[in-house]
Amino acid sequence: MAGAQVTEIHCKTLLNKLDVPMFPFRWTLNPYRGCRHACTYCYARPTHEYWGMDAGRDFEQRVFAKVNSPQVLRQELKRPSWRGESIAIGTASDPYEPAEAEYQLMRGILQVLVDFANPASITTKGVLVRRDVDLLRQLSEVAEVSVNFSVGTVDEEVWKLTEPGAPRPQARLEAMQYLVENGINAGVMMAPLLPGISDHEENIAAVAEAAHDHGAQFLGSNVLFLKPGSREWFMPMLKETYPHLEQGYARLYRRTYAPEEYTKSVLSIVDRERRRWGLHRRERHPAPKPVRGQLELSLTQSQPPRRRKPAPVEEPRAGQLALALTA
Repeated sequence: MAGAQVTEIHCKTLLNKLDVPMFPFRWTLNPYRGCRHACTYCYARPTHEYWGMDAGRDFEQRVFAKVNSPQVLRQELKRPSWRGESIAIGTASDPYEPAEAEYQLMRGILQVLVDFANPASITTKGVLVRRDVDLLRQLSEVAEVSVNFSVGTVDEEVWKLTEPGAPRPQARLEAMQYLVENGINAGVMMAPLLPGISDHEENIAAVAEAAHDHGAQFLGSNVLFLKPGSREWFMPMLKETYPHLEQGYARLYRRTYAPEEYTKSVLSIVDRERRRWGLHRRERHPAPKPVRGQLELSLTQSQPPRRRKPAPVEEPRAGQLALALTA
């Protein structure tokens, strides 16, 4: 990852409109194309193929920085037709991937959002987001903003195998806690959960507990899906590192998405752990905007969030997940 090439490009447009009824957002924004976090399962890998590059090493080592992103976004938000809808940032590549340390495009983007009081959500594995706590605080005073930290496991062996260029899970949790302590609505997206690797009850419970202990304001989750382009990169890794799972994956992923019954069984365990630790679903419980005085107070206090006693919940049914990979 250290030898990745970053190419500066200028974009004509930045906002992308999605017409997918089930999605929780309609507008997305990505200041970078490609990502050195090199997650083997990344669903955005095929985007490089549109430009004649491969979804494997090229996606990880040929990063494109849209250097005029803040200026283009300002022009787009000025349009009379813009209705101030929330913008999802980081849906195709991580906005805090390593190139951001040099280009600081997110600082410019956040400043534009502050100027227009425009709501947004950010999804990241990057810890550099801590740098922008000042602008996130300003935005939270005028619009709803949330930061989703992608943490699918706290198992460092799984992290090294599947997310070799991303910060350690513990570092992400600590960055999330820092934002929460400074008044930012931040939480964990336990995604993707990988069948036979990180979908088991022990891993889900460990991530949920870690999210709680680091002050997460919400907990979301999703199960792995494999698009063409991503599949061709993920499956060889699986064959090499988890060969006993190869046939099970072939059954589960005959298509892009795993069977609904399997997915529901995994997410039901996440729901139990969410209730156990008193965590919210972000989409159902939006956090209220912090009061200025509360924000200032939070900067003078560094105590970790107070640990709550977990609530009793039903235990998951034994063996319900194993069926999918062994049947």
